Amino acid sequence: MSLLHRPDGLPKGPSLLASIHDVGPRSEGAVDQLSELFLRHIGAPRYAMLVVPDHWGSAPLVPGTPFATRLRGWADSGIEMFLHGWFHRDVSEHASASARFKAKHMTAGEGEFLGLDYATARDRMERGRALVEDIIGRPVTGFIAPAWLYGDGAREALRDLGFALAEDHFRVWAPQQADRVLAKGPVITWASRSKSRIASSLAVAAIARALLPRRPAMRLGVHPGDVTVPALLTSIDKTLGALSKGGRFGQYRELLETH
Repeated sequence: MSLLHRPDGLPKGPSLLASIHDVGPRSEGAVDQLSELFLRHIGAPRYAMLVVPDHWGSAPLVPGTPFATRLRGWADSGIEMFLHGWFHRDVSEHASASARFKAKHMTAGEGEFLGLDYATARDRMERGRALVEDIIGRPVTGFIAPAWLYGDGAREALRDLGFALAEDHFRVWAPQQADRVLAKGPVITWASRSKSRIASSLAVAAIARALLPRRPAMRLGVHPGDVTVPALLTSIDKTLGALSKGGRFGQYRELLETH
């Protein structure tokens, strides 16, 4: 049965999930711009923010600062908060060819949790969750690794620490429920770091708007760098508009409720 409707015809779960990645003090202006874009189409703060405690080791999230106050205000308004790594930067030495390929070609040195051992992954998750939850005054909704890349150590730490939700490129799952999959399908996202990636992400988004059928819990993720490329902002705007016709933007936690 679809997540969209119960037998009585009433909405049962979200058909669309939207998120802003890499939220931190350095990205505040871009986050504001993306939030305004989301609100124009969603109409309410039914989206998620992925918070980085110390982006690349040079943008720490500090309790009591104006940005920390804004983060709590966003959470109070209803925006879901996910822990999104610690540094976001990947400095690991990857042992396997598969991991080296992912680290080189799927992200520009951003897959922090791909090569971490269990102890290091757990430590960063624990410290990050404690920091973010202290600032927002409530539990985080879950953990999403930078660049959606997880190594074995990160996956094991996720289960042991009891995070309710996690997400990668192709699924959303419940780590504390034996990794039960709650939603499937690729996330629609954009890339701004090169002309070729800009062109390919614009093409994929156009295909998604025109050809892909709407399915339960379709996901859309944006990044602060997207605001630096006008063509990407236009594409995000068009994609939000196209997906919202007949669909309902919801929240990740609803996936747990509908399952």
